Amino acid sequence: MSAAPLLSVNDLRVGFATEDGIVQAVDGVSFDLRPGEVLAIVGESGSGKSVTAQTLIGLTRANNARIEGSVALDGKELTSASDAEMRKLRGERVAMIFQDPMTSFNPVYRIGSQIVEAIRTHRPDTSKADGKTRVVELFEAVGIPNAAQRVDDYPHEFSGGMRQRAMIAMALALEPEVLIADEPTTALDVTIQAQILGLLEKLNRERNLATILITHDLGVVAEVADRVLVMYAGKVVEEGTLDEIFYDPQHPYTWGLLGSLTRIDRPRPHRLPQIAGSPPSLLDLPEGCPFRPRCPHEFSKCTEYPALESRGGEASDHRDRCWLSPEQKREKRQVEGQIGLEAPGEVRQA
Repeated sequence: MSAAPLLSVNDLRVGFATEDGIVQAVDGVSFDLRPGEVLAIVGESGSGKSVTAQTLIGLTRANNARIEGSVALDGKELTSASDAEMRKLRGERVAMIFQDPMTSFNPVYRIGSQIVEAIRTHRPDTSKADGKTRVVELFEAVGIPNAAQRVDDYPHEFSGGMRQRAMIAMALALEPEVLIADEPTTALDVTIQAQILGLLEKLNRERNLATILITHDLGVVAEVADRVLVMYAGKVVEEGTLDEIFYDPQHPYTWGLLGSLTRIDRPRPHRLPQIAGSPPSLLDLPEGCPFRPRCPHEFSKCTEYPALESRGGEASDHRDRCWLSPEQKREKRQVEGQIGLEAPGEVRQA
């Protein structure tokens, strides 16, 4: 029997009032997260991934923000929690690894001192010496060499990969239950990226962390995720286990993301794999399915937006928002012998 959810998100909606209207950045996102589980949230820039994650820890609260729905951590509702309660919760129970560690650290303070300050803010009884000892232990845990010396370095003295490890150390400083990693491998070369992903997987396993991994790269997802949410234009368009998403994807957008991965084990395709067009403006979404203008398989029913549900004829947690039948999907997603999205003008006749 699986463990009870530690984090439950139900029908989360986040909108921002602008001069041009309401930008609905997140529209009806729901999921559960259990201890020891890695949930990947994937999609292009602007799909609502980071806004979803930041809303979980209260970072999108503003005068122009409209937040609806429920975010419950171990039964405690967070959307109605006070700012003081959220400040105590951040780092202590839910921690976040931000996308760019160079802008997340203050450049004029030593990295160790910044992490000690975070520890002592939550635990005032901790002395500076004990805090520094804790930081050295954290640096060693995340694989930073010469940890006792590196705690006194400034951010610019760390390489990109080492800064990211220091960010992970800061996130783990107070032993949180939930870890949110927002594009943790952005701008890192592939070898360092593999090391960071291996580190996250190791920490998740050893500390039983409930982890949310935000990324646009399904190659990253394949390394560590247990379940996957695919987002587009603020909505979840497909969700399922890692194997379901990779081996039996049901939404054309997911096919496009998978087809955009470079495969070194296959012959080079005659064209670079890509998804045609650009994501829609959240101020002017198309009628029906927002992916419709970019989808080579759209037809008349696509002017209605389907619910997120299982369409395989049996109860399943693998759900999607596409009107095509499972049989049609299996046939249409094959492009040059692998899963992908056909280019405009290359659509086969049904």
